[in-house]
Amino acid sequence: MNVLNTPDPDFMQDEEITLFSDSVGKWIDEHAPPEAVQSWIANSSVPRELWTQAGQDGLMGLSMPEEDGGMGGDYRHEVVLMRQLGWKGADHFGISLHNAIVAPYIWHYGTEEQKQRWLPRLASGELVGAIAMTEPGAGSDLQGVKTTAVKSGNGYVVNGSKTFITNGQLANLIIVVAKTDPTAGAKGTSLIVVETDGAEGFERGRNLHKIGMEGNDTSELFFNEVKV
Repeated sequence: MNVLNTPDPDFMQDEEITLFSDSVGKWIDEHAPPEAVQSWIANSSVPRELWTQAGQDGLMGLSMPEEDGGMGGDYRHEVVLMRQLGWKGADHFGISLHNAIVAPYIWHYGTEEQKQRWLPRLASGELVGAIAMTEPGAGSDLQGVKTTAVKSGNGYVVNGSKTFITNGQLANLIIVVAKTDPTAGAKGTSLIVVETDGAEGFERGRNLHKIGMEGNDTSELFFNEVKV
């Protein structure tokens, strides 16, 4: 059997999931038709307005609890969105990283105050999320990151640089992998949330051109004494 014609697993064979898939496909046809995708590729970025539209139409925070501003779905809904974007050639839109990586980090590990502060805004499209791991000298070896976050009063001061960061040109909430204790190995590596709007010392570098996913902004980021 051709792998492309493999039936969905039982957990995806659900009427609600089927209806949701149809509605997502129609949304993409309306808001991300082929000519729009070509403009994304030309600009190496999707328009910021698309994020806002996706939030207004309930496509952000799909598996986030309703009490936190999300849609109260589960990972099947995220799969449907990723699959429809792929089928229609619109997967340059970095919404799946926002929905399935950034938001869950905050939901699982954030304090109640942090969840109340950020999750509803991630679900509405007010915030665009990114996660900054890769550095010029460190990729999948996260113990090798050089970015630091030094305790200062009630917060931290972040210094370092990141590269190849998906959604990096548009993101205004970035989870930064940084060393909080350089002597402790993996246990000294932390996730620091940086809100970029008005953040002194934060700069975006080049929007990097790539062989694939050309319509997604992928950036260099610089942190120079950024206080969080």
